[in-house]
Amino acid sequence: MAAVAVAGTAFVVAVPEGTHLMAKRIAFGQIVIVYVGAVIHGENTGVIMHPIHVAASTALGALASVLALLLPYPRLAHFEVRKLCGMYTQNAAQRISLFVKAFSAQNNTIALEAIFQVNIFAETAAKLLHNIKLIQEGVLWERPQIRTLKPHFTNPGDRLQDMEIPVRGMEMALTSSPYFPLSFIDQELGEVLMGLEVQIGLKLEQAKCFLPINEMTATKPTKGELFNKFLESIRITNPTSKDLPTIFFLSCIKLLLDDSSATQNPKRFVDSPEETTSGFFKRFCSSWCTRPKNETLVFALKCSLALGLAVFLGLTFNEENGYWSGLTIAISFTAERQATFTIANARAQGTAMGSVYGVLGCFFFRKFDEVRVLALLPWIIFTSFLRHSRMYGQAGGISAVIGALLILGRKNYGAPAEFAIARLTEAFIGLFCFIMVELLMQPTRAATLAKNQLSGSLGMLRECIREVGLPPNQKDMDLVFPTWRAKQEKLKDHVNELEKFAGEADLEPNFWFSPFRIECYNKLLVSISKMKDLLLFTSYIMEFLVEESHKCGVVWRELEEHVNSNVLLFKENVSSSLDYLEKITLIKSFAITIRDAQARKIYDDLELGKSPNADACKMHTDEEEAGKIVSSFLQRSKELTDKIEAQAGERRAGQIALSLSAIGFCIGGLMTETKAIEKGIKELVQWENPSTRIDFYEIYGKINALFPR
Repeated sequence: MAAVAVAGTAFVVAVPEGTHLMAKRIAFGQIVIVYVGAVIHGENTGVIMHPIHVAASTALGALASVLALLLPYPRLAHFEVRKLCGMYTQNAAQRISLFVKAFSAQNNTIALEAIFQVNIFAETAAKLLHNIKLIQEGVLWERPQIRTLKPHFTNPGDRLQDMEIPVRGMEMALTSSPYFPLSFIDQELGEVLMGLEVQIGLKLEQAKCFLPINEMTATKPTKGELFNKFLESIRITNPTSKDLPTIFFLSCIKLLLDDSSATQNPKRFVDSPEETTSGFFKRFCSSWCTRPKNETLVFALKCSLALGLAVFLGLTFNEENGYWSGLTIAISFTAERQATFTIANARAQGTAMGSVYGVLGCFFFRKFDEVRVLALLPWIIFTSFLRHSRMYGQAGGISAVIGALLILGRKNYGAPAEFAIARLTEAFIGLFCFIMVELLMQPTRAATLAKNQLSGSLGMLRECIREVGLPPNQKDMDLVFPTWRAKQEKLKDHVNELEKFAGEADLEPNFWFSPFRIECYNKLLVSISKMKDLLLFTSYIMEFLVEESHKCGVVWRELEEHVNSNVLLFKENVSSSLDYLEKITLIKSFAITIRDAQARKIYDDLELGKSPNADACKMHTDEEEAGKIVSSFLQRSKELTDKIEAQAGERRAGQIALSLSAIGFCIGGLMTETKAIEKGIKELVQWENPSTRIDFYEIYGKINALFPR
């Protein structure tokens, strides 16, 4: 009966979507203690006093956590975020300084050395942004007055992420340049560039504050004057393909200095006080009065079955220590997928190490029961390193601390060694139940999910490519860019999911399956992420191009025809390539696919050297094709900028040429990365099908016949 009660109560606790996961974990632990305690102590258990004692002990634990947070000095989220933001801005300033050094370098050696140093700083920056996003939610909880006093408050992690985008673009521009020094650079331009670097530094310093950039002390005139002086000096109205990395680098500087709404996501603003109040009631009602999502029901059922089964088996094996089978997994549940075997293994090893340390501590301090808790201090320091290790992680480190604490902190509960063995056995029973329920509820391997997510990412990437361009009617602009941004957000989510599944698949055991090729997925992730960034740059630059051309009095039809004439060919080539690559990643068995194609009599005419799907099989993302499209785009750009220069002057023409050339760089980069994705998928497919001879160009034709668009 206790196991059934635990399962039912755990399901009720897990269903509300508005309840924080940590609160649910604490509730799971209290449920186990209350019901199992009633079984162990029987009639002596107070119906009212026992739950009160459990709640009181939980409150004392929460108080101890608050004291640990405040001593020896407060470690509030506000101060931690501000500290991390300062570290990030310092990191970004160092990277930009190295970028400027490489940009102004007079030979390849100096430039490559600076770029190599940037890679080290970039890894640190990614970790800092990740840590900021983890703890930034606590800022509004600690300081709710921010919502009233700063109605346009934005999460610092999101703002810094926006600033990280042009910094990554500067890196892409420099790494795509085959030689140094870059074009346009001389001593005067170097001095102007140094002035721009100072302005960027001021912008980064402002980013540490918890206010939108447009509400801070701005230096717009200075920034505009410096950048316009830079453009007037270099004269980029007639660029060539070799000049594109330089121009794109300058576009990233402009984007970094720009305070326009193009680089800010309005959805990231925190709601106003009225919206916050109404939003609270909406969230409360949605948590309790609406039908829960399927994912929530699966999570609730998983918690219910695992806890109920763990309590039943734990009490069956050892009634006196039946708590620990349920408590071991009560703090293990997450709403999302996780590397089940890895986490269970880390918890088991951590529990075992902590228990052994606790038994040894009791042995050495057997004559000093009052001070043996001090033995925890060196263990806590050691486990803090375990928590940040790849082998044990958060789960293993916390389990090691708890394992030692439960033994060293007990008095008059029998021999420590016997309790350690009993608790280890109960912990393994709980972890066994946890693994079994996870496998039953989510049997799909992470490697399979990663492969499916790769297909989804390529499909979403194709959808974003098709959105590139300008609409025939200028009135449709209010719909085009928001739609494009929405798809880019979906692409970002797809890429994040792909990275998560690939990481989980790398950690899970292979068993009888083929090894997961994390190296192939990492290469594909790099290329897909670059394409995601390039598409984001393209949307920013096109939005600025529309605004600037309107100021110049350019006829919309002329601008639309110029941009779309070459972009259309680029979209057809890249989207068709991504379409075939997506279909290839959906194939589960190439041997069966080839056999089905032969059964349907899809044969290549080898004597004539022609395939019935030859046109569909050709990949149009080689360097020669990309070079032709970019060169044609630049030629048409020159025709347009010449007209603008005659009508609006050299400065306006320079701004338009900067935007058009940056779009040309993005087009070339997108086609280059599409070719890199093709190579990566070829390598992945060959690894997954080592015994099957695979000719990609032959497969394209068969796929086109078997899976028509």
